[in-house]
This record gives sequence, C-alpha cells and structure tokens, in this order.
Amino acid sequence: MSSRASAEQTIHRLRDEINHHNYLYYVMDAPEIPDSEYDRLLRELQSLETQHPELISADSPTQRVGAVPLDAFQQVKHEVPMLSLNNAMDAQEVEDFDRRIRDKLAADKIVYTAEPKLDGLAISLLYENGILVRGATRGDGSTGEDVSQNVRTIETIPLKLVGKNYPSRLEVRGEVIMSKSGFNRLNDQQRKNDDKTFANPRNAAAGSLRQLDSRITAGRPLEFYCYGVGKVSDSLADTHHGILQKLRQWGFRLNPEVRQVKGLQGCLDYYQQMMQKRDGLDYDIDGVVYKVDSLAEQDIMGFVSRAPRWAVAHKFPAQEEMTTLEGIEVQVGRTGKITPVAKLKPVFVGGVTVTNATLHNQDEIDRKDVRIGDTVIVRRAGDVIPEVVGPVLSKRTTKLNKFNILKTINNKCPVCGSHAVRLEGESDIRCTGGLFCEAQRKEAIKHFASRRAMDVDGLGDKLVEQLVDEGLIHDVADLYSLNKQQLAALDRMADKSAQNLLDALNNSKSTSLERFIFALGIRNVGETTARTLAYHFGDLDTLMKAKQEDLIEVADVGPVVAESITRFFTESHNRDVIKKLRKAGIHWPVIEVAAAETQKFSGKTFVITGTLSGMSRDEAKQRLLAQGAKVAGSVSKKTDYVVVGADPGSKADKAEALGVAMLDEAQFLKLLS
Repeated sequence: MSSRASAEQTIHRLRDEINHHNYLYYVMDAPEIPDSEYDRLLRELQSLETQHPELISADSPTQRVGAVPLDAFQQVKHEVPMLSLNNAMDAQEVEDFDRRIRDKLAADKIVYTAEPKLDGLAISLLYENGILVRGATRGDGSTGEDVSQNVRTIETIPLKLVGKNYPSRLEVRGEVIMSKSGFNRLNDQQRKNDDKTFANPRNAAAGSLRQLDSRITAGRPLEFYCYGVGKVSDSLADTHHGILQKLRQWGFRLNPEVRQVKGLQGCLDYYQQMMQKRDGLDYDIDGVVYKVDSLAEQDIMGFVSRAPRWAVAHKFPAQEEMTTLEGIEVQVGRTGKITPVAKLKPVFVGGVTVTNATLHNQDEIDRKDVRIGDTVIVRRAGDVIPEVVGPVLSKRTTKLNKFNILKTINNKCPVCGSHAVRLEGESDIRCTGGLFCEAQRKEAIKHFASRRAMDVDGLGDKLVEQLVDEGLIHDVADLYSLNKQQLAALDRMADKSAQNLLDALNNSKSTSLERFIFALGIRNVGETTARTLAYHFGDLDTLMKAKQEDLIEVADVGPVVAESITRFFTESHNRDVIKKLRKAGIHWPVIEVAAAETQKFSGKTFVITGTLSGMSRDEAKQRLLAQGAKVAGSVSKKTDYVVVGADPGSKADKAEALGVAMLDEAQFLKLLS
C-alpha cells in the first residue's frame, strides 16, 4: 500500500474515532477516554492532513476554525419558515390551548412533548449526505443569515452525522446558547483585556455567533441543543419525541429535561418542576414549550398566521424588567462594608414587586455607568437579591450626574460617623469604626468573645443578639459592666447561668496581647499576624502609635495590612472603646522584646514539631517571636530550622528530605540561651 493510501486510510479512521468520542462527550455525556488521549488523536490527524493537504475535507474535525474573515453575511431563504410560538402567560391560557386542541381532535387527553424554552439564538443546520453544508440564523423567519463558518466552531454541532440511515437531506433546528458559567468566564476575560462586557448570556451568544471572523466565535463558550427539524428528504418518525431521539442517535445534543407528558395536568406539573429547577440550571430558560407529540395530529391542527396551532410557549414570570432609578442609598453591613442600594420605582419582576436592588460597589456603578434618574434594567432570579443590570442609554435624554459613594457620604460612615475608606486593591468601601459602629456591633462582639480571641465561655451568638437587641450593650467594653440581675432576666438564662457568664467574663480579663489584638477584629489581621505584631512591638501603646512605614518592617505585614492597622487605631471611636476595655481590667503579661539590633533570629523561619519536655510549644513559639523569628506551620525550602520534640510528625521527615537543619530540644534550648 502506498504512503498516500495508508495516510488516507488512517485519516478516515481518526476522523471516525474523533467523531465517535465527540458524540460520547457532547451527546451521551459519557466520555470513555481522557482529554489527553482525545488531544493526541486530534494532533495525529492534524499532522497527517498537513502532510497530505489534498486529503482535507470540509467534515474533518480539524476544520472547525480557520476560514478567512467575511466582509458580510450572505442571506439564506428558509425552505420551511422558522415560525415563532404563541405565548401562554398563565395556567388559564395553557388550559385554553389544551381545550382547543382536544376540541379539534375530539380527544380526551393529548400527549405532548414538553421541553425548556432556552434563552438563546435559533439556528438552522443543513446536512447533505450526513455532512454539514450550511448554518443559518432564524432572521425574520423567512430569511436568515449564513453563519456556516461560525457554527462549525461549536463543538456540540457535528460536522458529520454519526450512525446510519439518516436522510440524504436533513435540516436540523435548535438553539445556540451560552451557559451561565461560560458567560461568567467570558466576562472575566473581557474585563482583564479591558474589553466591553456582555449584559447577559443571550446577548453574548448572539454577538458571538454573528462575528465576521470565525476565530473570535471559536474562542467563545457556545453550545447547541436541537429541538426539531425543518426540510427533510425522508420521513423520520411518527412523533416529535421520536424525531428528537433519532437526532440524538445521529450526534445531536438533546436537552436532558425533554419529557413526554399527558394532558393539561402533565403540562402544568412539568412547568412547576422546571420553575423549581430553573435557578439551578447552568443555562437560562424563560419558560417551557408544549408541542402536540403526534405528527399526524400536528397536521390536523395546522398553523395560524406565523405560529403553529399545535405548540405554545408557557412563559415564566419575567426576570428582567425596566423601571426608573429614583435614588441610591448607602447601607453599612455587619462587617463594615458600605454598599450602594438602588431605590427603584416599584416594578413587578420575577414574581414579586421590587423596590430595592443591589449596586454592589463603586466599581460596578462606574462600570455600568448607572445614574440617578436613569431608566434601568432590573434582574431578579429566584431567591437572588435583585440587581441593576444597567441603564437604557437611549432613554437618558438629559444630563445626569455620576454617583460617587465617598463623596456622597463625605468619607464618613453614615451609621457611626467613623472614617470610611477604600484600601488599595479592594473594591469595597468600609467603615473603620469596627468596635464602635452600631451596624457592626453584633459581629464585633461575637468575634471578640470567640474561643481564639477573648474566649468568653457561654457567650454564644444568640445571647449576643439578645444583649444588643435589649440595649444592654453598645460595644464590647459594655460586656464587663453587665450584672447578674440583667443577665438572669434574659430568655433561657437563670441565676446559675448568669453567674457562670460573669465568671467567664472576669476570667477573660487575664489574657495575652496577641489574643487581645486578634479580638479587636482589625481587618486583615488574623491570629498569626496578631501574634507577630505582639512580639514585634511588645505592648499595645507602641503598636497603636506605629506608622505605616514601621508596620511594613514587620514580617508578613504588607502595605494593605499596614494601612488597615493604622486606619483602625487612628479612629477615635476605636481608641475610646480600647480605653474602656483596659479600664475594665483587661490585662496581659509584659512581653520582653529584644531590641531590633540584638534579635538573634531576625529573618529566620522556624517550624516546631513533636512534644517538648521543658516548655510548651506555645512558650517556645513566643520565645522565638520575641527574638524576631518567624514561626511557620509547615516545612519548605525557606525553613531555616525545624525543632524536633518527642513523637514528631511528618514535618520531621520532610525536613530531612529537604535537608533543613533539625534541632532536638537540648540544641534548641542552647540556641535560645
């Protein structure tokens, strides 16, 4: 056999094999080979076709992308018009639809095919002898645009049909969509490239399919689901559901939610099921479609105007509507985040009347260019908080001012008057009065009392809620002013539990500086950073006076963390609460911090593993920190020493494998002294 003949044979085998795996992956959702093997097959085919370009054919899997960009789309006249569907907006209109069909067919109960109404772009795919020869948009129903180069890039559209016994001429119809996850990935990429983002998945799908350069379309996450046929040279089946199963056998993706249902109640039950599933699906649907299943019965029903009598779209309540943005209010959340909220002219959307919607943050306001007085599109999906999608710019007939959050609130928290700031690299604006702000009060107290902070045993979340709601405490310092009579009067509290809580509060007064720093709830300051700060500065007053340039010198403290700390201690409200806490008797042992020039372990990283006999691991950690060391939780190439006590864990093995210096307890004590 000649080399060309051998290559031709191999090329045909590879194409069939790749088409088979495409069918298993996209249609059956049952891949049988890993992606790496699929890529290997495709590369082998590409290599052979490069060597023998005369053997390249239009149906080859390698030919999805690569054509020269078009100047314009050609017009395509549909042999069978692509009709629209009449809508049913409620159950009564579906009942009327079912009654008309039963009356016409003189039947007691009709069998329907029910399927989701995908929110995408309808297209027609023409196959001749099993090969895709044309793809066209719906257009006005009679004439569409030839988008063949673009549909070829969509992986879920077969370039060549699989199986056997397909008609010589087959027109398949369906919907091109973009999944929600694909849409989010695309918009993230658009933002990174400083390109325009898309408003919703449908717009993104439509814009992607109508690109004159198919290479752009190929980079977009488009998908295709078939829902019927147009012009066909041979009869396929007796029912619509049967036709869909045939299409599935030939390589087309069928929506997994397609069902056969019986009668009106079957339709309405299906509608409710899809309503419940709607928000959990990875693609948008705006209703369901009912089609008389029998093709013979469809013929009897016929058509009216531009829609079939045998089908109807049962629409869901709209998830997007237009209304007027009457104002923007600024709210402070429980963590201090300051959020702009749109005040809307009431509008019915997603099954409820919406008057408020989130605008997220200043970046989103700027990106969407939303202004007070705009006509805006509001979206509500299920239980998700309504959001403003964007303005309808064509309706902005007068000059409207841009909205700036910090300017509107004069850089002050609208709840407590503390400074409001936006740290570098963050999109959110936050109140700096964490210990004082009424909006943050409950969360600040819960954190302050938590086990790793002040460890106030018995002060749970529900009790904190009660104490704040009853007006007994206004900040964390008020905890230490509570008395037994006040506590015993609360729900599910009695003398004994009240006394236990008072004892726990009294015990918490004796703490450590690192715990106290962590308990303050400074943004970006976790337990590790709090410990580092405690052993770097040695006392609270020095830390409170530290400037950003001083803080940046501390291990693991960067510019953002440094700014969070200085902002917190600069706020007079926070300093007042700290003064009250210290006056209430909160104290900690003095930390002896070596002068920077005498800190023998400055810049060194230690890891401690196993049990030490002469001291606890926490004591060992404190002594290292006081000498400028960093104490890490895991071993890496950057670790300088691993202290190994009794019964060490895997950290010792890793240290040995990496060649990190290992110290037993005696060597460690000698190093410390």
